[in-house]
Amino acid sequence: MYFQLTDEQRALRAGVRELLAGRFARDRMRACLADAAVDRGLWRELGSAGLFDLRLDGMGLAEAALVFEEAGRALLPGPLVATHLAAGVVDGAAEGKAVVAGCDGTLVDHLADADAVLWIEGRAALALDPAQLITVPLRSVDPLTPLWRVEARPADGQAVSDASRLHREAVLLTAAQQCGSAGGTVELAVEYAGTRRQFGRAIGTFQAIKHLCADMLVRVEMARTAVYAAAVTGDPTEIAAAKLLADEAAVRNSRDCLQIFGGMGFTWEADVHLHMKRAWLLSTRFAREGEIQDALARSLCSPDFW
Repeated sequence: MYFQLTDEQRALRAGVRELLAGRFARDRMRACLADAAVDRGLWRELGSAGLFDLRLDGMGLAEAALVFEEAGRALLPGPLVATHLAAGVVDGAAEGKAVVAGCDGTLVDHLADADAVLWIEGRAALALDPAQLITVPLRSVDPLTPLWRVEARPADGQAVSDASRLHREAVLLTAAQQCGSAGGTVELAVEYAGTRRQFGRAIGTFQAIKHLCADMLVRVEMARTAVYAAAVTGDPTEIAAAKLLADEAAVRNSRDCLQIFGGMGFTWEADVHLHMKRAWLLSTRFAREGEIQDALARSLCSPDFW
């Protein structure tokens, strides 16, 4: 089967990239490092642009994957996946008037700014008041994503229908963000390799650097293909595989990008470490590597593992 983006999907992806370049350029992203709180103004702008309610307006999971890929590329902070999935459940989420934190049963992000919490754990999904959770603040590896550890499962809450579907979609959209980050580090690496000079030549002309960049591109294209296919089919096995490939692409690409940047990549001024930290964090959200591998192994006997 041959998959190709439609003209409308290409226009959507280009429009989101242009929107984020104008509303969340690098200087604004850097300003968020000083305060990891959700920017309510930006959140409402994202809601007005349709990021949270695009599937309520007739678009599908494939279009959502394209949007979240661009969000990952721009390192857009905030509980994007949870707010998007809660658009039809929590009042104000669709318009960006409400911030809905995401909880996978172990960790919850952006709790201090949350108007509601979407608890998604396996086959259970609840919409909760943040006050219902007993949590302990953690020091997050990602400076743009404050985290809390959940100490106790809530006794009650508003049950959300089709919890298994929500979990699969949370996994897929997180994978799309990882894909975007992996593509972003490819762009950073290629740009730097073309401008940094050693021994009178751009380092991008050195064979070792070419190989690193080529490996990075292969990883992101494989992950992107898997994410797009899973978004079209909605198949649980394909979604699990897509998350596994996307996590690997995001983490390993950030490492290779750091290698290409050399000592410069270890400085706070470079954005490489931000992609690496985001990749580490997202690789643990909603589905971890070991859990996915176990689920894929179980799928050989039973397709209904999520």
